[in-house]
Amino acid sequence: MRRFRSTVCGLVAMAGVLIGTSAQADKRTQLSQNDLSIPGWEEIQMRVDLDPGHIAANHRHPGEEIIYVVEGTIEYDLEGKPPATLKAGDVIFVPKGVVHSAKNVGKTNAAEIGTYIVPKGQPLLEWVK
Repeated sequence: MRRFRSTVCGLVAMAGVLIGTSAQADKRTQLSQNDLSIPGWEEIQMRVDLDPGHIAANHRHPGEEIIYVVEGTIEYDLEGKPPATLKAGDVIFVPKGVVHSAKNVGKTNAAEIGTYIVPKGQPLLEWVK
């Protein structure tokens, strides 16, 4: 059983390397979710923590995202724009449907607060290959 478990752990770690992310997922903590005065729309706010070197792979959202970096250094790659490296206190805007990724390029934890303005009832994100 122990050998099987270590083999599975090794395969999971290898899969993470192959898809360009660490085997450990980013940590997402939902902070708020409220209906907006615009019928059918809501805001969702999350804190996302990234370990050093971790990449939140390509994805998109069904609405806008406003990102505020609260700690560390994160490189954002938005489709159609050059990569942008942000540090604590910086903000970036991601338009609806734009494919983007984020990578912790520092040596310590990095964290952002993502505020999403999205249609109610839709999945918050879609992973893109």
